Amino acid sequence: MTTGLGSEIVGTINKLQDVFAAVGSTSATIDLPQICVLGSQSSGKSSVLENIVGRDFLPRGTGIVTRRPLVLQLVHRAADAPKANGVAPKLNAGDDKAANENEWGEFLHLPGEKFYDFNKIRGEIIRDTEAKTGRNAGISPQPINLRIFSPNVVTLTLVDLPGLTKVPVGDQPKDIERQIKDMLLKYISKPASIILAVTAANQDLANSDGLKLAREVDPEGTRTIGVLTKVDLMDTGTDVVDILAGRIIPLRLGYVPVVNRGQRDIESSKSIVAALEHERMFFENHPSYKSKAQFCGTPWLARRLNVILMHHIRSTLPDIKQRITQQLQKYSAELVTLGGPLGDGHAGNVVLSVITEFTSEFRTVIDGSTNDLSLNELSGGARISFVFHELFNNGVKSIDPFDQVKDGDIRTILYNSSGSTPSLFVGTTAFEVIVKQQIKRLEEPGLKCCQLVYDELIRILGQLLTKIQTFRRFPALRERFNSVVINFFKNCMTPTTKLVSDMVAMQACYVNTTHPDFLSGHKAMAIITERLNANKPPAATPDPKSGKLAPGQINNNKDLDVDSKKEEPSFFGSFFAGKKAVKKGPNTPSMESPPAVIRPQSALNERETMETDMIKLLIHSYFNIVKREMIDMVPKAISLTLVNHSKENLQRELLQELYKPEVLDDLLKESEFVVSRRKEVVSMVQALNKAEEIVAGV
Repeated sequence: MTTGLGSEIVGTINKLQDVFAAVGSTSATIDLPQICVLGSQSSGKSSVLENIVGRDFLPRGTGIVTRRPLVLQLVHRAADAPKANGVAPKLNAGDDKAANENEWGEFLHLPGEKFYDFNKIRGEIIRDTEAKTGRNAGISPQPINLRIFSPNVVTLTLVDLPGLTKVPVGDQPKDIERQIKDMLLKYISKPASIILAVTAANQDLANSDGLKLAREVDPEGTRTIGVLTKVDLMDTGTDVVDILAGRIIPLRLGYVPVVNRGQRDIESSKSIVAALEHERMFFENHPSYKSKAQFCGTPWLARRLNVILMHHIRSTLPDIKQRITQQLQKYSAELVTLGGPLGDGHAGNVVLSVITEFTSEFRTVIDGSTNDLSLNELSGGARISFVFHELFNNGVKSIDPFDQVKDGDIRTILYNSSGSTPSLFVGTTAFEVIVKQQIKRLEEPGLKCCQLVYDELIRILGQLLTKIQTFRRFPALRERFNSVVINFFKNCMTPTTKLVSDMVAMQACYVNTTHPDFLSGHKAMAIITERLNANKPPAATPDPKSGKLAPGQINNNKDLDVDSKKEEPSFFGSFFAGKKAVKKGPNTPSMESPPAVIRPQSALNERETMETDMIKLLIHSYFNIVKREMIDMVPKAISLTLVNHSKENLQRELLQELYKPEVLDDLLKESEFVVSRRKEVVSMVQALNKAEEIVAGV
């Protein structure tokens, strides 16, 4: 049989499997070493397992019989082991009184019950399978844990998996092949699993479904051992010697041939003891196997699997210990965020703590002093800075004062600003009217900047509500927090938008033409005059000999007599379309009533062009000054009344709204998810603590 050390090591894994299965983990967090039995439906998997145990206990029938993984833990015990505490074991109702009390089975889902009748073990497997999967041919990944104590077994852990199938039969699901394959891969793909690939010897090894699937996850064959069944049913003159020698499909752990009971043997109730004796005689008397008979058969397979599993466990145990420690730290930390095992804590202390944590995180995110700075994108206060110095800056700079005011509009304003007396010089009234209109346009981007910063603060709020673990426990507290903070930000927006609007109104109500950066009137006139002179054609000069102009030259210095014969253009010439005078009587004045609407009728003349260009130059100069000041001052205003005000006063606001005795109990009602999750985490922590104790002594 097995050594004491081997039994202890395998027993350690059995205990770990029980611990994790008890909390519903099925070793999901810790991959434990185990032997997974793989094969097609007709390969003889069940017979191999029953021969190893020495008992009939697995369901029989056609189609998919094993519909859930069966975790089979074999525990070797001495035949003369004393009864626990001198008390006779509890028997199930109806058990044979004469049953062998040295051999029994226990199910993890029925703690405290011992099954001495192995037919009842079969019945319980069927009953529990149907309870989880129904009476149809459906399958379930939820395992059944069965432990068998016997002096006739070696300490071993096996996982009996559903047999591979290709064609749905009866009421099987149409995708039954995919379902079974996915379940098998979930088990055999884990590096800690040893694969026991069962194949019928009377079929081509290359067509073995078990070996084919095993090679998908273990292409080198380092953790796969082959079992060849039905060796006695091979054609006369054939054997599996080449397969055993590794000349067909080599496996690092080799192959073991076995002989199982046939269907006729099972129907005639041939005992497994007799079947094992028949197997021994077959290999000892067969000419191909008798020289190596000690390495053939079920007893050798059981011992071989025990040694393989023991060495595999010993090699993986350090890693198991490390993963148990890591998982224990992870779940313990999560349990702290869920309020501890009992979820206790004074309500007032919890609210004070979360307010302090939230406001501290809020200030940290705004100031950019957090330790978990993002490497891929802007976040927190940097996004607010982006709004100030990119979006608002570029938005203000892109405003063109003359995209809405055309030259003709300026001309009209110049005439209107002169009143009833035409001005001799360009008046300041037209300049102020137009520049104030343009300054008021800066209010919209200023208010938009306020809104964008407000949106960023709401964004930070959402991130913190997700980040701080306490809010997961108390959804009512989270909702109330969210409501109070948003309302606080909204209240801050009122003075912020008013301040920005007032800043624009300040700029519009007083035009400071003495600003040192403003282009003065005489400088503007000089620039306009220089432009006009640069665009004029050169003056005509007469020939000094003849006194006549050169051909093509124009005489701008016309004689007074010739000049006086032409009419002077009227002051409002561009508003009045010249018409031929209508001949009337000698005493009828040639004057009509002004039209209801007087608009310009022609293009700007030279004087109007000069005045318009000068106004535009002055507006452009002053508007740029105002834009620079607004780009500088609006972020300061928003920071003062919104951002900094929130940093300094948010904690006080939260205390006033949340730290009230009458609302604390309502705020600290835990969600159903938190309550159920705490139970799961507590169970996992207890299981991992138990697992740590188990492996600590090995």
